[in-house]
Amino acid sequence: MTTFSKTTYQTILSRRETESAIDFIKTEFPKILGQKLNLFKVSCPIAIMDGTGINDDLNGIERPVSFPIKNQNDQSAVVVHSLAKWKRWTLSELEFPIGEGIVTDMRALRPDEDYSPIHSLYVDQWDWEKSIGAKDRNLTFLKETVQEIYAAIKSVELGLFNLFPGLTPNLPENIHFMHAEELLQQYPDMTPKEREYQAAKTYGAVFLIGIGGVLSHGEPHDGRAPDYDDWSSANEDGHFGLNGDILVWNPALENSFEISSMGIRVDQESLERQLEIAKAEDRKKLLFHSSLLEGKLTESVGGGIGQSRLCMYLLKKIHIGEVQSGIWPKDVMENCKKSGIDLI
Repeated sequence: MTTFSKTTYQTILSRRETESAIDFIKTEFPKILGQKLNLFKVSCPIAIMDGTGINDDLNGIERPVSFPIKNQNDQSAVVVHSLAKWKRWTLSELEFPIGEGIVTDMRALRPDEDYSPIHSLYVDQWDWEKSIGAKDRNLTFLKETVQEIYAAIKSVELGLFNLFPGLTPNLPENIHFMHAEELLQQYPDMTPKEREYQAAKTYGAVFLIGIGGVLSHGEPHDGRAPDYDDWSSANEDGHFGLNGDILVWNPALENSFEISSMGIRVDQESLERQLEIAKAEDRKKLLFHSSLLEGKLTESVGGGIGQSRLCMYLLKKIHIGEVQSGIWPKDVMENCKKSGIDLI
């Protein structure tokens, strides 16, 4: 498990102040995000029926929590990993017009997550999805959407500073855009995480485009399921991918820090292509996939913004357990206590 080198760590906010600041972030950020992206708040499930194709596969290897339902003849349900496909389904069912969308408080369990100061079994995100037209399936539109999200984050950062002057703003004025292939060319001998470190440290805030598609060295920057983000379509920068991750430089951790994964969603053509690349063409018979291939689902852009991640960053915490109640091994709890880290 992780051993902390910062034995002199001192949190800026007390436990009570931390709870107050978390409440401020979780109240203000979705409100500002909704205003900037024209989003309507909706309810969401914690679990869905298995076998529909609606649950997300993330990197394709994570196992969902599953359980039988007594009143449905022990049919299996699964706890969501995220709501990328569920949101698009809901957006279509509610017939949201182009330019409008939804946002929801997603809660998930990911038992295959490796414990770390920034990973726990419990996941909380602001999951959002917005209807778009075919003409919006381009990099320019994606970048404009990222800039709105970044502006919302900066607004909350400033609001926190006004409430708690010890939380000095760190974010640069603008977020920098670059493709994963560009980063590979700059640092060809580094691992993906090492490259992210260099990008975040250099620019302070980066939107790294093209997560999931194979780069020039024959490997993707990181894995991405084939059936929600479009990572295989050509874009106007001469690369592939209409998706990406928002990364910031985290001074408290002295490392790069992912806050959001997002992108323009697959259309019929890119879904066909990506299922073939991923050797997952058997998914075409699932409810979600067949509906999309039949043109029944709206075009959309969407993503997830980590609630605990954003709280961690803005409150300058070094462990995710300082901003969410989680399950931790005994050695982690002992190590944190020795290092001055107050786990909730």
